Amino acid sequence: MDEHVRKPDWLKIKLGDTDRFAETRRIIGHDLHTICTSGRCPNQAECWGRGTATFMILGDICTRSCRFCNTKTGRPLPVDKQEPDRLAASVKKMEVKHIVLTSVDRDDLPDLGVGHWVEVIRALRRENPGITMEVLIPDFQGEPALIQRIIDERPEVVSHNMETVKRLTPEVRSAAKYERSLQVLAQLAQAGIRTKSGLMLGLGETEAELLEVMDDLIAVRCQVLTLGQYLQPTRHHLPVRAYIHPDDFRRYKDIGLAKGFDIVESGPLVRSSYRAEKHL
Repeated sequence: MDEHVRKPDWLKIKLGDTDRFAETRRIIGHDLHTICTSGRCPNQAECWGRGTATFMILGDICTRSCRFCNTKTGRPLPVDKQEPDRLAASVKKMEVKHIVLTSVDRDDLPDLGVGHWVEVIRALRRENPGITMEVLIPDFQGEPALIQRIIDERPEVVSHNMETVKRLTPEVRSAAKYERSLQVLAQLAQAGIRTKSGLMLGLGETEAELLEVMDDLIAVRCQVLTLGQYLQPTRHHLPVRAYIHPDDFRRYKDIGLAKGFDIVESGPLVRSSYRAEKHL
């Protein structure tokens, strides 16, 4: 699809201009990374206006180069040992009750970054008693022992995104594997963790393929599903193959709920951490 094709009206985004938006931006500052900014999330204004954000740890340079993602790729900087305490202090200033954490992939580290994940989770809870948490984790190359370290911290929700259908996974995701992502979710669910996954639509998938992913996720006891429109970050990324109508998103929500998901967030501007506090 021509990248200059006009987006439909339902994809118009409000800019942030509230006092809460400005205060959240000030607190986050230049020392912390959010997927809101790195991923060019269309809901940044709404979420920051509520004083919430999805923080991205382990830097802003990913070792993978997925063709849908706007996060920088390359050789990451050394792990910032001060990040856990700094993030915990910022979250306390924001006075949020629920936080979402994600990270770049750190395939360069011996433990793939899971040790830092644990330090961040513990610092957040130490500085913010009673806080609830969703962690949107990478696949940690499917290593059960590394995934177990996240399980041992017992976050309220653990999310791992499938991103797209099985056929398109090799084209869309640079190193992740479809079956491996299902295995990650299965291990989490078997440990009694509330699990969640998300997909982008409009990359060329068929409806039959989307329904197949839903069935595969139900089979591994995934409880929460998010469906949103893929938006091309730059001309160097994968093009949008189709803009999915809001009526179809509503229909997919009904199908997902009928298949057995507890919650389905489905809409053009939905992203994996959108209104995450509802998914506890």
